[in-house]
Amino acid sequence: MNMRISRQSVYLLVIVLVLLVTVLLFAFLLLIPEGKAYREARIEMKSHAFELRRYEQWNEETTNTLQTLRSDNKAIISAFESSFDASRFIKKNESYFEDLRLAKVEHSADEEQFSIYEVNASSKIDSPQSFYSFLEGVNKSDWIIGIDFPIHFERVGALIVSSFKMKVYALKDMTKEE
Repeated sequence: MNMRISRQSVYLLVIVLVLLVTVLLFAFLLLIPEGKAYREARIEMKSHAFELRRYEQWNEETTNTLQTLRSDNKAIISAFESSFDASRFIKKNESYFEDLRLAKVEHSADEEQFSIYEVNASSKIDSPQSFYSFLEGVNKSDWIIGIDFPIHFERVGALIVSSFKMKVYALKDMTKEE
């Protein structure tokens, strides 16, 4: 039996074998190791994507909370943003008092970002209702004001004399001094 294989068939067989070896080498030397690295990178990417979604959800919740707090505390925020004008405060509230003085207090370490004013006021009023009207006006004012207790009331004849101290909190860079 004489088998005759043509030269073209031999060339074709050699080319097929070279291509087969090349494909096998490419697969085992390049694709399989890179596939393992790809799987590891994909797992890492999924964990990062999960973490990103968690942070985006946290960001959305925090933003919603911030917007709610801003809308609920709009008056307080605007009070902090408005500048404190000592002469305006005195003009606005002098009708309640006979004597109204304002003195700037040196700040303590825990209040160093605010300018604190101590207000010493004494008033002669016919009834406590005038004082309560002043307190309502303070609550509706453009500033953050804290009234320190005790508030002293003393009856002198037909009038009531009151004395108390208040702290007016204003951001340092937004205060207008006399």
